[in-house]
Amino acid sequence: MWIADGWKDYEVLDCSEGEKLERWGTYTLLRPDPQVIWSTEKQIPEWKRLNGHYHRSKSGGGEWEFHDLPKEWTIRYGLGERDLTFHLKPFAFKHTGLFPEQAVNWSWFYPLIKKETDAGRKVRVLNLFAYTGGATVSAAAAGAEVTHVDASKGMVTWARENAVSSGLGEAPIRWLVDDCMKFVEREIRRGKKYEAIIMDPPSYGRGPKGELWKLEDLVYQLLQRSSELLSDRPLFFLINSYTTGLQPAVLSYMLHTAVLTPWQKRVGETQRSGLSGKVAAEEIGLPVSSNGLVLPCGASGRIEF
Repeated sequence: MWIADGWKDYEVLDCSEGEKLERWGTYTLLRPDPQVIWSTEKQIPEWKRLNGHYHRSKSGGGEWEFHDLPKEWTIRYGLGERDLTFHLKPFAFKHTGLFPEQAVNWSWFYPLIKKETDAGRKVRVLNLFAYTGGATVSAAAAGAEVTHVDASKGMVTWARENAVSSGLGEAPIRWLVDDCMKFVEREIRRGKKYEAIIMDPPSYGRGPKGELWKLEDLVYQLLQRSSELLSDRPLFFLINSYTTGLQPAVLSYMLHTAVLTPWQKRVGETQRSGLSGKVAAEEIGLPVSSNGLVLPCGASGRIEF
């Protein structure tokens, strides 16, 4: 398991009976987590010192209950020699605008990019389903040129705010509100290439014009098409999944067959690359400070070239 244990402004304090108790900066939130099927003693005092509690409804959805919680606040994550600053605010269906477990991936690819950019190489990164830009600002902080694509205009606006607060307001980032599959198809027709591709597709979703997205039906095709956008000297490919059926072994199989093998055949034909590529996939998780255990938070699959 890859564990996001580099946080100072965030921690999972405890988890029990379908909920996780978290510290976001100086504020304590209690949110639902369907993976928490255990019932353990709630011994730490923070269980009774909540600033926000998302109550899930049995009929679906739910609502927030607040206690001295601001409408918006920030937390930081240390990446290399610099800090990234993220804006948080509680909004629809328990979310805060950040998935802290993804920091384990930011810390993985940051040095891969920075090594190349420090040597003067241009590194172009495509971030699909880019949400509020955690991966985008991490790649930009390492010196990459980033194309940030998300179907939600509000999320793209939020991501730009995170870039500005992280000192990356003038970084070479393209901010695009678009359907990710359609964007990939257009980039193929335009002959565009990227040294790295990141994607964090939702289980279900809709594009800016109401296009329906169901992960299991479309993800393999998306991977196949995205592989055509890799340059002849790529750095990495990263996919994240919160869908139960896409376990690490499934991600690994798809990356081998839909991305790595087609890329190897293509660069073999041009004889322009001696790279091979290594696939790895694992669960990702967050440490629980009250007991030393790890809370699972989905899975990631990586190709490092």
